[in-house]
Amino acid sequence: MSATTRPLGHDTGATATQGDSSGRHPVGSAGDASSAPTPPVTPTEAVRRARAVFASGVTRPFDWRLARLAELRRLLTEQEDVLCAALHDDLRKSRTEAMVTEVGFLVREVDHTRRHLAGWLRPRRVPVPLTLGGGRASVVPEPLGVVTVIAPWNYPVQLCLSPVLGALAAGNTVVLKPSELAPATSRALATLLPRYVGEGAVQVVEGGVAETTELLSRRVDHVFYTGNGTVGRVVLEAAARHLTPVTLELGGKSPAYVDPSADLAVTAKRLVWGKFTNAGQTCIAPDYVLATPAVLDRLTPLLSRAVEDFFGDDPRRSDDFGRIVSDRHVQRLAGLLEGQRCVTGGGVDAAERYVAPTVLADVDPASAVMAEEIFGPVLPLVAVPDLDAAIAFVVERDKPLALYVFADDPLVERRFERETSSGALAVNMPLAHVAVPDLPFGGVGASGTGSYHGRASVELFSHHKPVLRQRTRPDTAALLYPPSRSLRARLASRLMGLGR
Repeated sequence: MSATTRPLGHDTGATATQGDSSGRHPVGSAGDASSAPTPPVTPTEAVRRARAVFASGVTRPFDWRLARLAELRRLLTEQEDVLCAALHDDLRKSRTEAMVTEVGFLVREVDHTRRHLAGWLRPRRVPVPLTLGGGRASVVPEPLGVVTVIAPWNYPVQLCLSPVLGALAAGNTVVLKPSELAPATSRALATLLPRYVGEGAVQVVEGGVAETTELLSRRVDHVFYTGNGTVGRVVLEAAARHLTPVTLELGGKSPAYVDPSADLAVTAKRLVWGKFTNAGQTCIAPDYVLATPAVLDRLTPLLSRAVEDFFGDDPRRSDDFGRIVSDRHVQRLAGLLEGQRCVTGGGVDAAERYVAPTVLADVDPASAVMAEEIFGPVLPLVAVPDLDAAIAFVVERDKPLALYVFADDPLVERRFERETSSGALAVNMPLAHVAVPDLPFGGVGASGTGSYHGRASVELFSHHKPVLRQRTRPDTAALLYPPSRSLRARLASRLMGLGR
């Protein structure tokens, strides 16, 4: 769930794929991960290998799927130091944030999937019409085949491995393309995944534009892309050449409405936490706040106080505040601050890739900061006259990936639920809906298509095959055979629901 327009990649890089198939050779540190790369392989070869493993039939048994999930869990727990170090290198994430939002998040998702997978894979019986009496019909989930996962840089462990674990649980093989903008994490995953997740289940392709373009030119059975809408259109166009189904996890401007009934002290803390986690580089971060002028007058100082409580009087020195992923994004964010009134923050240090946690007041809805997804630590406050105007403001724009309502009034909650459309609606708590494993996660309209997490992941990466089994004796289909006699035709029509 990346920020603004960017090409498919930026830098070319080494590619990597599976090592030996045992999955029993962990590395012990970030240094090990970077110094022991797996042999390079082209995207074309990675797809070929993944196709061959799937064609062998090894991925279909339930025990194979459970074993892959167990190996993935072991990677996460045994190599958490390596992964946390890589995340710090790429985004200066604190260990706590890395564990809560990435490594620990995935361990919980693996455990939930292992616990429920047998039930999710059970065929579902459906009734049959009278004319097919004696028949049995069911819907049977089966794996799609080879799944390509193209992941972003902002949560480079979680957003690589969450779709991978769903695809493996559904019995597929995976070709994974991590983001080259998070090179330490990409390198760690390229080394660790083949060593832990054995039997060629996951092929990893590192690189930039050339590798991603080549990968998209290969025929696979599903493409899962997380990023921005501009690249999403490129992915759709490439997949259309092979009629390959695509899941797009995009982003957009996720609004937060603060009602006069809200507990403003708690609201301010939760907005600051939700907005400035990962330095604002979160696809479901509150992008801007809508409230009446009276509410904003009371909320603004509480936001400033929460920023200081969380990150100190100089967030640059806080271990809990990260950095912007690249120089280009720092420049983009600095440009969005021009001409704005900062009530908190506003500082930029390009050399450190640091943008201070910033709150903007009196923001014009027509300004540049309201024209694109911010994807950084900048929170605009936009005044609206009342609840009706806030709802109209949301409805007039693209459907967001998330919509947050802070209120202690059930009527306000119901109005947003009934009168707006968004990938998710959360009341009084940002970000946390992604941590509920049985809630599907995905967008609608410009914010994405398709959803995953938990059961939704297994369903996404499965074909739901209808199966009908019919006896030959008695031959209940005889009513349908020609020649048509009037009595038989009338009876057949009645049984099929066509008679008058």
